[in-house]
Amino acid sequence: MSAELERYEQRFRQAGLPLFIEDFSPTHDIFTRATPLLVLVFLAEMLGAISLNWPLWVNLLAALGGLAFLIGGFGVLNRLRGRPFWSLPKRFGTPELAVFVLLPAALPVVSDGQVRQFFGVAAGNLLLVGLAYAVVGYGLVGTTLWGLRRLAGELANSVASLVRALPLLLIFSLVLFITADTWQVFAGMPVAFVVFLAVGFAVLSNLFLMLRLPRELEAIERDVSSGPPLRRVQRMNLSLSLVIRQWMQVLVVSAGVGLFFVAFGMLAISDHIYQQWGIDHGEWSRTLVILNHPVVISSSLVKVAVGIATFTGLYYSIALLTDATYRADFLESLTTELRELFVTRAEYLDQRAQVSQSVSGPIAK
Repeated sequence: MSAELERYEQRFRQAGLPLFIEDFSPTHDIFTRATPLLVLVFLAEMLGAISLNWPLWVNLLAALGGLAFLIGGFGVLNRLRGRPFWSLPKRFGTPELAVFVLLPAALPVVSDGQVRQFFGVAAGNLLLVGLAYAVVGYGLVGTTLWGLRRLAGELANSVASLVRALPLLLIFSLVLFITADTWQVFAGMPVAFVVFLAVGFAVLSNLFLMLRLPRELEAIERDVSSGPPLRRVQRMNLSLSLVIRQWMQVLVVSAGVGLFFVAFGMLAISDHIYQQWGIDHGEWSRTLVILNHPVVISSSLVKVAVGIATFTGLYYSIALLTDATYRADFLESLTTELRELFVTRAEYLDQRAQVSQSVSGPIAK
């Protein structure tokens, strides 16, 4: 492969778009890159051979026996696949993944007859394989690192969005914040329920973006693309990358709204209002003096602010693609970036075609 193609493909990986690389395959690219993690987990699962009911020296022997069992089992697979016994595979196909999932799960059965634990270990390994496929295959690590590298620009865009969105968001949320019913609902929630609510609304907003973005991408692609249309998996990769970016923006807007309501609540909700609404301060509270006036910050106030921020974040994430006020700015920025991306992809495909012709040309003669 030419150095120019390597630079293009490295650029796609850094942007969290590995599926834009032609001939990107799970066996050669995804699980091969996840090999260090898979090997570490595979070897650590030798502990599945021990039992809490055995003496320490027996468990040490069982762990060493489990390690020999795992290494020997994988070595036998290597020989069956035509590789040296002690080698690490350069590609992970179905046999390698099956051994990774099932062989460690067999240790508790062989050593102590724990059949139920077999299914637990196998399910955990299968889940790890799925996570590795999703994280590496769809470039979630690259997307996150790309977002962190552009954090200053993303924060600037998010703050600008927050400033534009604040008037409408305040109309939506101020009415909720200054009602006793809202305080009674959120202040009475356990902290775990508030966290669960915030996570649930974040997942719901991301699902909406994931369902709506592919349709928007198809329209933008028709307008600005200068190369072959994206394949389905490539469009999904791009959608996930954009969802993570928008999630960061929604997070900044929600955090800004939450902090605003903590500050506003300290100034506007006094001890007298707490008593009048029948709301206690919760698990903790602090009284500060600002301009000779006592203000209260309490766990109840924080819970209400977090609750309002989660509602606001959900509203904002939906408004990004449905409300004309936000949609125009979002799609204008998105169209500009996608135009550059599609031009880069077209150059990459042309470069690949030239390399293929140069390689096959002498053979044809």
